[in-house]
Amino acid sequence: MSGEIPDNDDAMQMPTRRRALMLGAAGVAAVVSVRPALAQTAGSVLNCEIPVPGPHGAGMNIDATGNLVAPDTPGSFTATGQRFSGEEVKRALSGQTLPGTTYEQSQAYVNYIRRLQAGQSGFTCFASLQMPR
Repeated sequence: MSGEIPDNDDAMQMPTRRRALMLGAAGVAAVVSVRPALAQTAGSVLNCEIPVPGPHGAGMNIDATGNLVAPDTPGSFTATGQRFSGEEVKRALSGQTLPGTTYEQSQAYVNYIRRLQAGQSGFTCFASLQMPR
């Protein structure tokens, strides 16, 4: 610098460029650290389990619409508390049957899962399956 006084425009742009470069570097670090976390979350979602029914429905059957009903209800399916993985439920939501079930039984179980509400066993797992990736 030969003693020139910098133009005001140049003086104003220098910090802005520097800030932009620093923000860009911070953004790259954030992306690098978040990606493994997302991959881990995706894996855990497929490994979570949903009991059909949960403890709140012990001793009940499930009707075709997914409601818990008395064990002697005609057309209902025995619910043994079997646990299905997130991956199995995800496949069943796209048309396949849950393992160890008939088509009709699987549909009733899937309807039950769709009716899960916050606080019920398996709700968090089901909600995680609904999140876009």
